[in-house]
Amino acid sequence: MLGRLEKLGISKNSPEELTSDERRRMFRLDIDPATITWRRVIDTSDRFLRGITVGQGEEEKEFARSTGFDITVASEIMAILALTSDLRDMRARFGKIVIGISRSGEAITADDLGVAGALTVLMRDAIKPNLMQTLEGTPVFVHAGPFANIAHGNSSIVADRIALKLADYVVTESGFGSDMGMEKFFDIKCRYSGLLPSVVVMVATVRALKMHGGGPKVVAGKPLDSAYTNENLDLLRAGLANLVHHIGIARKFGIPVVVAVNRFFTDSNAELDLVRMAAIDGGAEDAIVCNHWEEGGSGAKALGEAVIKASQKPSAFHFLYPLDRSIKEKIETIAREVYGADGVDYSPEAEVRIAEYTRLGFDKLPICMAKTHLSLSADANLKGVPKGFRIPVRDVRASVGAGFLYPLLGKMSTMPGLPTRPAFFDVDLDLETGRVVGLF
Repeated sequence: MLGRLEKLGISKNSPEELTSDERRRMFRLDIDPATITWRRVIDTSDRFLRGITVGQGEEEKEFARSTGFDITVASEIMAILALTSDLRDMRARFGKIVIGISRSGEAITADDLGVAGALTVLMRDAIKPNLMQTLEGTPVFVHAGPFANIAHGNSSIVADRIALKLADYVVTESGFGSDMGMEKFFDIKCRYSGLLPSVVVMVATVRALKMHGGGPKVVAGKPLDSAYTNENLDLLRAGLANLVHHIGIARKFGIPVVVAVNRFFTDSNAELDLVRMAAIDGGAEDAIVCNHWEEGGSGAKALGEAVIKASQKPSAFHFLYPLDRSIKEKIETIAREVYGADGVDYSPEAEVRIAEYTRLGFDKLPICMAKTHLSLSADANLKGVPKGFRIPVRDVRASVGAGFLYPLLGKMSTMPGLPTRPAFFDVDLDLETGRVVGLF
């Protein structure tokens, strides 16, 4: 509270000494509605909530404005849960959440609103990881779920640290590809955890590489084209550049790579051998065909042995960029070094945000790009390793409590919509037995 008094130019030793006028000044945050970036969240995909109007009630019309919903996993609260180290750190991070800017140009935080304490109480039990197990009894921590295309895409630091106290080898997931969750794991999560990985395990499939080689579009609910189920070495060969590029991204951070080739029963031995050779020629320490979907742990034993061997090799981890670079320099480093872009184009709105966040001192934070996971570029239709493209930055938001800025690239939305053929078409109730069908 006293920090708020200083912001407002009120010099008193305690809140009890305030005059009635000073009390009114203290509690008047004078938020500029046009600067509010905090959005409501809901754990349902609903494209019609991407843009809404609030303040239509009789007593709220003075504050009407356009806003929208995000999916819950895009919330800064989720990001903080995954990046915090303990309750004390979580409380401090919640207090730093910036929801907007006052008309005098000051950042308005959750502490200013007086909600950070209550938020910590609400999340007190959520900081505890969920201990589960595989069908074979291997312990698994499930904790936090920020999407890698619209958030940092990594499970929690707390779960990682507990696991490292209990096991000799810990596997922690980063969402989507090396251009998404892995880059954010290194440049954001490793910065806050102080933990450094020994090896990158990169998952590839013949089917995905055929798609990047120019294969037919895959549509949810429609039968898979035969190009993906029949041997087609030329189509696969055309898509292998995508895998090699991802291996190259990981190697930029100085960490050895092992490729796990998840085998479908339709993959031919010739196709699997082609992927293995391309991965090793592209810089991977090894590439192992995995059959754990059918054989369980024994189907991934060779992968585990390869990962142990690679983890014992010397590495020279380093971040992609130093934090003291400008916001634009960090964005452009990721665009160039990770995506392979020729450059970055900023919308007028993004330019305003960057200037404002630089003025407020947020420019020393790492960058969390919100980008499609379907392409190395910001255009989901560009497969393989696109060339000659530029990255469009539509907007930039600040997750100060979580500890990063996140630019929105192109048409990337923080509220997904349902697919053309939603899964609910297959879900029903068997009225004879009372059993639910179609969930799996």
